Amino acid sequence: MLQHYRRQGAYADCFVAVLPRSVTQAQYVEAFYGSTLFRLERLLLALFVARPSTDLQARRLAAGELDAFAAWRVERRGPGQLLLADFTGRTRSWLMSTPSAPGEPPGTRLYFGSAVVPAPGRAGMGLPFRALLGFHKLYSRTLLRAAASRLARACPP
Repeated sequence: MLQHYRRQGAYADCFVAVLPRSVTQAQYVEAFYGSTLFRLERLLLALFVARPSTDLQARRLAAGELDAFAAWRVERRGPGQLLLADFTGRTRSWLMSTPSAPGEPPGTRLYFGSAVVPAPGRAGMGLPFRALLGFHKLYSRTLLRAAASRLARACPP
């Protein structure tokens, strides 16, 4: 779902974690947005951009019952996938879960990616984005690990 943005010149990334058990997309989305780390981000969004959210809303988003959550709106849903756009229209967050590939140990692959589109009228991403890219990648990996850890604790194999 992020390839569209990459083809248009946006930055896009994708990180993966593997769990040794079966996890549904709804469980993954709820664990991601309900992790302790993401709860901190939700608090900051509530304080600084007046976009509050709750664990119940995260659960309803995961179940397909909500199309808006905190600073995001659902842009697209597909089998095992969710693409969200932030309220500025500049960033996308993508979550996908798939069963392990044939020949691999049974489990679930959890994907988390993002896309950042250039500001209107700009060809590139600009210095502030490049300066923060290392932090963005670290934060994205940490968010994914937090969700995977939460799922591993909640649902042991």
